Amino acid sequence: MPKIFQLSPHVANLIAAGEVVERPASAVKELLENAVDAGASKVTIEIRDGGMTFLRVTDNGCGMSAEDARTAFLRHATSKLRTEEDLAAIGTMGFRGEALAAIASVSRIDLLTKMPGSISGVKLHLDGGAITEEGEAGCPDGTTILVRDLFYNTPARMKFMKSDTVEGSRVASAVQMQALAHPEVAFQFLRDGKQVLSTPGTGKLRDAMYCVYGRDCAKMVPVESRWESYTLSGFVTLPTDARPSRSLQTFFVNDRPVKSKLLIAALEEAYRNQIMAGRFPGCVLHLRLPANAVDVNVHPAKTEVKFLSEKAVFDCVHYGVLGALNKKPDRPAVQFKPQAAPLPPEKPAPVPEAKPTEKKDAFFRTMTAQEYKTFSAAMADAPKPKPEAAAAAARKIPAAGNMPLREFVMLPQVRQAAKPEPAPLPPLPKSAEEKSGVRFPSGVPEAHRESPKPQLEPEMEQTALEMPKADSWRMVGELYRTYILVEQGDDAFLIDKHAAHERILFEKLKANQETISGQSLLQPVPVRLSPAAAGELLGNTGLLEELGFEIEEFGENTVLARQIPMDLSEEAAAEALETLADDLLSGRRESRDTVRDTLLHTVACKAAIKAGWVSDERELLAIAKAVMEREDLKYCPHGRPICVSLSKKMLEKQFKRI
Repeated sequence: MPKIFQLSPHVANLIAAGEVVERPASAVKELLENAVDAGASKVTIEIRDGGMTFLRVTDNGCGMSAEDARTAFLRHATSKLRTEEDLAAIGTMGFRGEALAAIASVSRIDLLTKMPGSISGVKLHLDGGAITEEGEAGCPDGTTILVRDLFYNTPARMKFMKSDTVEGSRVASAVQMQALAHPEVAFQFLRDGKQVLSTPGTGKLRDAMYCVYGRDCAKMVPVESRWESYTLSGFVTLPTDARPSRSLQTFFVNDRPVKSKLLIAALEEAYRNQIMAGRFPGCVLHLRLPANAVDVNVHPAKTEVKFLSEKAVFDCVHYGVLGALNKKPDRPAVQFKPQAAPLPPEKPAPVPEAKPTEKKDAFFRTMTAQEYKTFSAAMADAPKPKPEAAAAAARKIPAAGNMPLREFVMLPQVRQAAKPEPAPLPPLPKSAEEKSGVRFPSGVPEAHRESPKPQLEPEMEQTALEMPKADSWRMVGELYRTYILVEQGDDAFLIDKHAAHERILFEKLKANQETISGQSLLQPVPVRLSPAAAGELLGNTGLLEELGFEIEEFGENTVLARQIPMDLSEEAAAEALETLADDLLSGRRESRDTVRDTLLHTVACKAAIKAGWVSDERELLAIAKAVMEREDLKYCPHGRPICVSLSKKMLEKQFKRI
């Protein structure tokens, strides 16, 4: 029968370390929070090999005494609180007293610390959480912690670490979050000996944002609002700059980076009806509220919070962002160039008037019998006018033979505002109508008749369509430039052209088990991402090559796309890479096939025609044929229905016929 034993402190620390220190980025976050709590105004972070073998954080804070330095590595040892009342009103970044103990238990640590005014500093060396060396040392004011060989004594945790590129990018993201949370602190980040981030520490959020995001933040809108005892400040993107993922949504509660579905919902509610579906706003928002109105003691990582009044928080964020978006910018003054004085009108040339006697003689003189016989014979041999030309003349409009085709099919009131059309197209061979077996309307001239055999794009050739039989189905038209209307018997069908085309492309890509064809770019496309997103893409270059992408690192936070899939434009390819990085970061990668399908979803979505686009009738017909004649095209890769039906009986009920 099993017995219950109390775990040793060493084993307990290893278990606790799994909650606090998941990867090098977690250790950096905890050490930076300690530096901020120590009152540091300048912090330097250095890593090598993704932070696994070398991770050093140096600050100019208050430092520690020898006794405090030894106590700091004990579990639940902290200077941030004393009583239960202190826990209800936490005003510091750290408070649990677990970070240093957890980091020390899974690594080797060297500590140098010195208090201002002290003659010398304190030096400690810890191995697996145990102090092995202690003494005095000369050092500047502040604290330096060097972490080596992270997870050296926990092989189970070590094997779950990603590549050095990925882990280093996550460390960079952690540093960026702290730089945005504390713009009053100057952060310097060095990765493998190269400086990749440096903030000035001016206390201005925009300065820190510029160092993190570059010029991308220049067009962001400032937010400043107050709601009861809540204060919201920061910046949000314009609706026109919405992104394909939420990767650039950053929230801080009392200067603490947090993840909150409530804050995301409040932000996106402010953008409702202003951005397209599948697009998301970006933000850097600071929410400040009383310490007793929020609980940060939810998870050891301290990234989740609970609010005392969720409605007040929602309203503060929602109306604060909405007010910033609705502010009208100053209108620039419009300057007009001086126009030259108009030229005086010229007098029209006089038109000689015909004498009444001449007009009468010219039009009303009676012909003789011989003249009438001669005129009748000549008229019999002359070609007779076409009925269309005669009808057009009766309506006092030009005959169709003298009009462009587009103008010919316009309604009269639309035709009046139409712009001049280019010269008519060259005529087709006379036998075109006979060869095709397709008869054109009699009013359409041969010079403007289109070839009955359309030249479709390669992806449409597989479904290049013959006209369906009259008793099967027919395409009626398109609604709102989004839905294809098809009639079949007593049923009508509405087909979402984007969802259908997306599914068609996805099935085509999935059927090709080999590498997707790519196109090399004459001018590579730079794609700016977050450090973690860039690291994920660079860590999966082999998988991206199977999808037709070829990328390389191009400075911090940027990848360079040298090759993209054949079906994608450059703009769509950049968006696809952002979405792919977000998918990889979110952990949706159970197997290589699952990852490939997820990436194929993104490629198909970006390559498909979009709702609202003007589509050629042949494209619509190709999509309609594929949907109507294939049973497997029911849902798009994201699960949305492709086609919905509307029966004649349902319509007759609406019109009270039955």
